Amino acid sequence: MDIIYSEDHRLRASKTELYGGELLPPFECPERMDYILAAIRDRGLGTIHSPKDFGREAITAIHDEGFVTFIETCWQEWQDAGFKGEAIASAWPSRSMPSTRIPNFIDGKIGYYTLASETSISAGTAEAAYTSAQVALTGAEQISQGSQQRIFSLCRPPGHHASKDQYGGYCFYNNAAITAQYMRDQGAAKIAILDVDFHHGNGTQAIFYDRDDVLFLSIHGDPADAFPYFLGHEDEKGEGKGMGYNFNYPLAPKTPYSTWALALADALNQISTYGADALIVSFGADTFEYDPISFFKLTSNDFIDMGRKIATLHLPTLTVMEGGYAVEEVGTNTVNFLLGLEGSS
Repeated sequence: MDIIYSEDHRLRASKTELYGGELLPPFECPERMDYILAAIRDRGLGTIHSPKDFGREAITAIHDEGFVTFIETCWQEWQDAGFKGEAIASAWPSRSMPSTRIPNFIDGKIGYYTLASETSISAGTAEAAYTSAQVALTGAEQISQGSQQRIFSLCRPPGHHASKDQYGGYCFYNNAAITAQYMRDQGAAKIAILDVDFHHGNGTQAIFYDRDDVLFLSIHGDPADAFPYFLGHEDEKGEGKGMGYNFNYPLAPKTPYSTWALALADALNQISTYGADALIVSFGADTFEYDPISFFKLTSNDFIDMGRKIATLHLPTLTVMEGGYAVEEVGTNTVNFLLGLEGSS
């Protein structure tokens, strides 16, 4: 299995996350990649390659032009305004004051473009997010060309919470969505995206909710109890042409793998029925039993079985890295999944 990776992810090294009413070091940290890389090398998973540059256009094929410009310029505008800390939203449009007007001042502009205040923007964020998308696209190119059947794009920052024009949940550009669009543009008729991160892929759902050429399925913590809270319910099936092409599997706190795997079985059946040309897996290791910001009870060995089950689809598969915050175990759990996907352990 080829692995696509760039050291540019280290440019994203924020110092603050708003969590539990405190500003803490972010759970989504550069060290996550160190543990994954170490496990890849220790277990001889595959060869690591640098990404190509597919340009900004591949990102704006999914994301709003104004939003991309905001990500590119936010940190400089924040500094120019005289703020001393990292850029964190303090106000945003609420149900009582819906607005499509984008403020000029950066403090308001951030609120317009964010979906959650836990994710700060700091120096290097835009550059790291851009390269993360290129890491995903490089894997997508190999899948589209048929040169590889399994590719792991080791993306950081992650992407599945980013919608067309909002960031949050540590995500800025939606790597899975960008690659799905790229594969469609390369000639694939149907793409399936299976999101197995603990948190619902709200951004991916929103992007493809009215489309029938990309099937989206997400197994995640029930939004009644888990971030991002406001999307991911079972009755969200799509709209317009997309009706029937969105599947959510919200699960309760303390869900064990035996229950989680039942949702996976149904999702795999839906993908098989759909007849996708390729599969994108938004992989998060935060379903692990000791993850600090999640509540499922999967063990490290369960990730091997998860990969094996997904491999039974026999589809060209691009795996893009999303979450996983039990830092010392994230490498083991990620590589277990990939070895299962490869048919080994």
